[in-house]
Amino acid sequence: MAHVKHQKWWGWGEEGVFFNYENKPAFAPFVKEAIGVTLRPRERDTVDFSTAHVPASQAPDTVLGLLREINGADNVSTEDELRVIHWAGKSVTELLQTLRNDFHRIPDVVVYPGTEAEVAALMRAAVEHDLVLIPFGGGSSISRSLQPDPSEERCIVSVDLGRLNKVLAIDETSGLATIQAGILGPDMEEQLNARGWTLGHFPDSFTYSTLGGWAATRSSGMQSDKYGDIADIIRGLRMVRATGTVVLRPLPSTSTGPSLREMIIGSEGRLGIITELTVHVHRLPEKHQVIAYMYPTWQQALTAVRQFTEAEIPLTFARISDAHETAFSLATQKKPTSPKGKLAAKGQDALWAIMRKRGWDTDEMCISYVCFEGSPKDVETRKKAVAGIAKKNGAIVLGSGPGALYDQKKFDTPYLRDFLLEQNTVGDVSETAAPWSKLTTVHKAVYDAAERAYASLGKKGWIMSHMSHSYHSGACLYFTFGYVYDDKNPYDEYHTVKSAIQQAFIDNGGTLSHHHGVGLEHQPWMEQDISPEGANILRALFSSTDPGNNLNPGKVIS
Repeated sequence: MAHVKHQKWWGWGEEGVFFNYENKPAFAPFVKEAIGVTLRPRERDTVDFSTAHVPASQAPDTVLGLLREINGADNVSTEDELRVIHWAGKSVTELLQTLRNDFHRIPDVVVYPGTEAEVAALMRAAVEHDLVLIPFGGGSSISRSLQPDPSEERCIVSVDLGRLNKVLAIDETSGLATIQAGILGPDMEEQLNARGWTLGHFPDSFTYSTLGGWAATRSSGMQSDKYGDIADIIRGLRMVRATGTVVLRPLPSTSTGPSLREMIIGSEGRLGIITELTVHVHRLPEKHQVIAYMYPTWQQALTAVRQFTEAEIPLTFARISDAHETAFSLATQKKPTSPKGKLAAKGQDALWAIMRKRGWDTDEMCISYVCFEGSPKDVETRKKAVAGIAKKNGAIVLGSGPGALYDQKKFDTPYLRDFLLEQNTVGDVSETAAPWSKLTTVHKAVYDAAERAYASLGKKGWIMSHMSHSYHSGACLYFTFGYVYDDKNPYDEYHTVKSAIQQAFIDNGGTLSHHHGVGLEHQPWMEQDISPEGANILRALFSSTDPGNNLNPGKVIS
């Protein structure tokens, strides 16, 4: 639809934006060493939609007529390209399926409600006519939260909330904003920033994900150390069901039985469709600065960040790349062309030489980024406190140059997946959270599990990690893995590697997912994560609140 922004049908993001390795001289040798691939220049600028073999819509005329009556004819579509855009998220397996025409079952019709009343009418129609409704935000999910059951015989309706895209009100006294659920991250921040406010929630998918999607999947953002995960940010909401609308007022805290708010956050459309949220907002900070540090080892870097937390230094985020991810980051540096860039490259080479003289193993060093926000005085005070702890743990302060570059490029990484797929290479992610006392064990166990999986497939694979979100009791570890896939059997290969990593999380004290949600991708580990009886409670909840199994069936728990 012309009034709703969508990603391209065949990959991540928008047409005409690509990852380019040819201006990064160290990248091709790095990939050759890591997984044995000789990179070739990108050949795919786009994919003609005429190459897609799209299953025909199964929407009956009577249902289409009803949907047009509810939403208006211009806001109901059975167009093939729109149905494909809405059939899945952007995980590697979903992108592979799309490019290989392995569509199975896709939505029969896409609707764009413009009001809560229209969403309510859709919900009632779903129950009355036994339709399947799957809410859709930006389509950035990588946990297969959007894919229909391949065996589903009922009419499937994708409910795109993209027209619900406004900041409705700001309570400046309370620091609360009421915002429609279908708003994309950049549009929301633009509307908030214009009035001097920010939500402060910036997931990797920020450019192409929505506030409602963050709520439905229990999202975290890059700056959650300061602003909180989405569950901390949401204070009130409206969720539409066939029988009525759940209204949770934006109260600072309540003692009114089990938390309905917590129950709804992360429910992935199984309980209803979220149309509106009231969230914490913050005044735009006077100063925002990211400083980079280099540590001799992963353990020293982890210890330093834990000590930042123990010292209760107010930080916006603290992130560490392990040795493998640090090497990857250095390999993605562009060839310097300006005099300033060439001077910086010489300075970096000199710094590495100094590190080696000090006894550093530069194959083990780990880069870290810490973000500071506040008044200029507050930022300087916190920077000194962090630098003191970092240096006690062996770090060298690299300064704001690398930090500014990180800030500029933080939303670009997903484009690398499309480039790698063209090279017949999987590049995907898994993330977890664990107590500080178990992080090192989890980190090593995941590396070992991935290497065993690669060996079982007879492949040379790569894995790397970063610590991305810190808490009083622990942190999030975010792993990226890659290998060359076999065209004949890519899905089983992927399952072997991903399952090994996920099981290593559970076996060593981590959770199956810190912020990507459950969907279908992580569902097999739910009973191990929350206990069999906990899973039974979820099954009872979903079956009692959606007896007809009309609301995004099969997600979260089988």
